[in-house]
Amino acid sequence: FFPVYTLFLLSAKAKMEPYASPVNPNHFPTLALLMMLVGVFFLGNFLVYEVTTKRLARSLSKEIIFAVLASVFLGLGTLFLTLTVGIYV
Repeated sequence: FFPVYTLFLLSAKAKMEPYASPVNPNHFPTLALLMMLVGVFFLGNFLVYEVTTKRLARSLSKEIIFAVLASVFLGLGTLFLTLTVGIYV
């Protein structure tokens, strides 16, 4: 059993190809900056909406949309920032 399994692993390794990132690493800094800026924009909209709208006039769906968009773009910006500095996650 063991030699057959070892031969299978050796033949599988011979067929493997190196992983290629779907995003060119040269674009990581640009994507990090762009995603962070968009995330900060939605965060600012969320904060302005919370401060300027009266409590009873607020819309939960609008708050959730702003919060989710800000969270997604800031998260992606952080991911690309870590990839830019060489921390591969």
